[in-house]
Amino acid sequence: MLDPDATREEELHFRRVDMRAWRRSDGLFELEGRVTDRKPYDFAPWHGDKRFPAGTPVHDMGVRLVYDRDLAIHAVSTFTEAAPYDECPAGGAALQTLVGLRMTSGWSKEVRTRLGGERACTHLMEILIPMATTAFQSLSQVNRGRAERVDANGRPTKIDSCYAYGATRELVRVLWPQFYKKAESQGDT
Repeated sequence: MLDPDATREEELHFRRVDMRAWRRSDGLFELEGRVTDRKPYDFAPWHGDKRFPAGTPVHDMGVRLVYDRDLAIHAVSTFTEAAPYDECPAGGAALQTLVGLRMTSGWSKEVRTRLGGERACTHLMEILIPMATTAFQSLSQVNRGRAERVDANGRPTKIDSCYAYGATRELVRVLWPQFYKKAESQGDT
């Protein structure tokens, strides 16, 4: 059992992940994801000769994706402002394999397959996963009024895509009553 009176004694690490998206003048969209790691104490990686004073970024790197309304990637670029090893900036080169992919179903698996292990920088690969969700969210206003995407049976693909859009939820009952499924009784306990 956890001690309910336990307090935080010492900060060990600080990580910030920021994501921002823009509409571009060429009709495309751009998303930047950035990860920043800091230590609250002077830090030196286990190998190498770099030293990082307390509070300065150990990692400050990111990815820029240019994509269209269908979430297809047109261009990828990476940047490294701070990294523990001189080799780190080259870890973004493999991200070029993402050009042409769509940030839709299967995105996470495809990113891991193409970039996992020693093929790319782990930090850049990790921020790519939530970048797909951010890209999707960035288009919410742009896609307002666009026809709802449906599967081969005419069922909106949003159904069962998250908790709120679960087929047994009130939102589906109101928006698409023909696809609503009454929740099975959990029984008396």
